Amino acid sequence: MIAYLEHFVHGNDTESMPNDDVSALDGAFHFGATAAAGKDFGGMKSVKPRAVIRPALAGDVERAVKEAARTTYLTVAARGNGHSINGQAMAEKGLVLDMRAMEDHFTLLSLDDGSLYVDVSGGALWEDVLKRCVSEFRLAPRSWTDYLGLTVGGTLSNAGVSGQAFRYGPQTANVTELEVVSGKGETLVCSESQNSELFFATLGGLGQFGIITRARVPVQQAPDMVRWIRVVYTEFGDFTRDAEWLVTLREGDGFDYVEGFVFVNSDDPCNGWTTVPVGPNQYFDPVRIPSTAGPVLYCLELALHYRNQDHPSAVDMEVDRLLGRLRFVEGLKFSVDVTYMEFLLRVKRVEEDAKANGIWDAPHPWLNMFVSKSNIAEFDREVFKKILKHGVGGPILVYPLLRSKWDSRHSVVVPDSNIFYIIALLRFIPPPPKGPPTELLVEQNHEIIQLCYNRGFDFKLYLPHYQSKENWMRHYGDKWSRFVERKANFDPLAILAPGQKIFSRIPQPLSIT
Repeated sequence: MIAYLEHFVHGNDTESMPNDDVSALDGAFHFGATAAAGKDFGGMKSVKPRAVIRPALAGDVERAVKEAARTTYLTVAARGNGHSINGQAMAEKGLVLDMRAMEDHFTLLSLDDGSLYVDVSGGALWEDVLKRCVSEFRLAPRSWTDYLGLTVGGTLSNAGVSGQAFRYGPQTANVTELEVVSGKGETLVCSESQNSELFFATLGGLGQFGIITRARVPVQQAPDMVRWIRVVYTEFGDFTRDAEWLVTLREGDGFDYVEGFVFVNSDDPCNGWTTVPVGPNQYFDPVRIPSTAGPVLYCLELALHYRNQDHPSAVDMEVDRLLGRLRFVEGLKFSVDVTYMEFLLRVKRVEEDAKANGIWDAPHPWLNMFVSKSNIAEFDREVFKKILKHGVGGPILVYPLLRSKWDSRHSVVVPDSNIFYIIALLRFIPPPPKGPPTELLVEQNHEIIQLCYNRGFDFKLYLPHYQSKENWMRHYGDKWSRFVERKANFDPLAILAPGQKIFSRIPQPLSIT
């Protein structure tokens, strides 16, 4: 049963719409404006939905979609933890499904071949999945995001990338079965062998083809401890060569996590040297930096998993073996040993600090993109060293991924290069007058994107947001026709995920029995 329907009253909005009766959705009605579903983490968009529905079960989601399909205008957006940047999970004058209201569903499965999986709700937070897997079963999924306050359905609808993706692929490559409510209002179980086209379409599909209500995720034995390491580079070429070498090592022969970031070569507390040390008593000694260093420096962030019974000398020996091949600046290595849970929840501390400083709720004009290996050096020269030489008020992530770990049958698109880099500008800047106007930062993002187009870079936006059909067509390239065909098959009236601005709602009701 639907927990409740929260109806929005639009003040002086007296526009009469056909088939605008949403009262067929059972539950108590609470009148008055509630802002949560009309905004997101990006803080740059604000629209009012007609109603917010808190579904408890997949049947509630199915019923909401069917009711929307019977109208000529209603759309439906699934909202996880509200972490979209550009209003992707919003539905102006439509229905927003609060997926966090889904009933807690967590089941450990052991198959005949000995493989282990967990079935989890599409509205579950990865943070909660982690805690239950590790604390109750000493198990863990293989692929994560850096920030775990995201829903399972949300990341699987995009990709889900972190420092394990070079080995196991994104989170979309680490799910074997989904329960999905399509735009036709059909609840279907899908996998590579069952309703496979819906399975492939939904993974990385930006919510365009179905709403994920359950996912089956492979798990493996969780390590006890992590050696967390950061090493600093002055030369981008050395940084990329070492990063690419590390991500192409065989499993068991390298680090378990490889990421990297750019930081400013100064004592700027938000963008500079002090952002690198990982331990409480560690000090970044700028004397170690050669006088020839440029305006920005680079850091490889690495992690090695181990068990409590592993001898410290064996861990030291393995770390030394791998670091001995790298070209980082001598004396600028930082490391600390933490539990596996502490490592995966490391960004939680960033969230807590940002909330304490009042910048968590400020606008976040973030930019996420994939850039081919063939273009990354020029990107560094033109973007990191020029446009972003003073930093972004938060992390500038850059690290390599392997195309072979991404399934081309999924809807997400990536550059053609065998190795490509994820770049993420994660701005945490106070609003004016303390910080720059948000519009200027958005313009800076557009400048970077336009530079990539002008230079002919092989790149794709990650968590994309475009305003025109032409840009969406360019984004998907030769996969556009497949994307459109999938939309026609699974959401023919374009009811789902209107905030992505890819398709417009077709103004006719769907005949549903």
